[in-house]
Amino acid sequence: MQNVNRGRLFNASCIALAVTAMTFAIRAGILSQLGTDFGLSDTQLGWVNSMAFWGFPLATIFGGLLYNVLGARRLMWLAFISHLVGLVMTIYAGGFWGLLISTFLIGFANGTVEAACNPMIADMYYDNQTTMLNRFHVWFPGGIVIGSLVSQFMTGMDMGWQLQIAVMVIPTLIYGALIFGQEFPESENIETSTSTNLQNLLTPLFLFMALCMTLTATTELGTQQWVERILGKAGASPMLVLALVTGLMAVGRYFAGPIVHRLNPVGVLFISSIIATLGIFLMSMATGGMVYVAAILFAIGVMYFWPTMIGFVGEYLPKTGPLGMSLIGGAGMFATGIWQPVIGGWLDSARETAIASGATADAADLVAGQATLSNIAIFPAILIILFGILFMNRKKLEERRVAQAH
Repeated sequence: MQNVNRGRLFNASCIALAVTAMTFAIRAGILSQLGTDFGLSDTQLGWVNSMAFWGFPLATIFGGLLYNVLGARRLMWLAFISHLVGLVMTIYAGGFWGLLISTFLIGFANGTVEAACNPMIADMYYDNQTTMLNRFHVWFPGGIVIGSLVSQFMTGMDMGWQLQIAVMVIPTLIYGALIFGQEFPESENIETSTSTNLQNLLTPLFLFMALCMTLTATTELGTQQWVERILGKAGASPMLVLALVTGLMAVGRYFAGPIVHRLNPVGVLFISSIIATLGIFLMSMATGGMVYVAAILFAIGVMYFWPTMIGFVGEYLPKTGPLGMSLIGGAGMFATGIWQPVIGGWLDSARETAIASGATADAADLVAGQATLSNIAIFPAILIILFGILFMNRKKLEERRVAQAH
């Protein structure tokens, strides 16, 4: 890797991930505007959201299967082009179907970023994978902080949703410039046999972790993507809640190294599931200032989920290679995509029930948001059991990791 500028490629990866995160935050911030401008229900908005989550796993399957052939360079350029085209198409969308297609393209770009960058970073920083992956994934919550504050400011200034989407073109062009002309690593430290990767996907441990990833991702992203609709009438600013949550997540991930080394990935996941359950449960009852307190607990619970799951696969299932790291993320996004219309349906149904019982529109929105959070709390509650099983078998897992390292 003598001619590989690791720092520049890592920075480009971080900016690309920040763009990915900004698409989530700004989309969450403009949902009400989209619903008003195009006359869409929450269920229809759920389908628009789901396109981003379904485009993502398609890209991770594609990128994971072809990483050994295409390499990180071509995948990064594919992400750049898809981001640029998807953002421009969103700005000029004329209705429901235009939003579906453009959002799918953005989701495909987001997944391609993960498919390219996770294995590339694992390859460049082989001796410190989980810590560096956590530092890379600082920029998912970091990008959400940026996106949510941009959306909050621009909405407050009565700027249209099209301008909010256009803001994301700037960092997209920056990461494109950073990767231009760069030499990329040649997969020296990761398993590059696609057949070996495929064989090791069928192990019970990988399938178990893929199941867990569907729940960790939905816990984190299912809540964040609907924050404006869920907390809109709870007496707290939804976008400030999102900025608070993701700001704490960014800080936590940056300093993840000592925590991961002390507790090991299995311990981190088990404790996180307990705290996440408590955080969402409290948010389902909180109003006013207490929403921010519950949100802090939620942030602590979910901050390590995504990068630690990917780091777990890299360390404990190394023979799954770039395909395993891509598909574990794809499983999370695919499940989150499936649950988006369901979450929208929960909101619609609870709101209709509250209005039918005589509640005002604002009160019905509050009840709907709280009922939906109660439903979402079931996901991390299940994870307490699953990660508890993993935690009880941590010594065997560590023996397995050491054996595979040799």
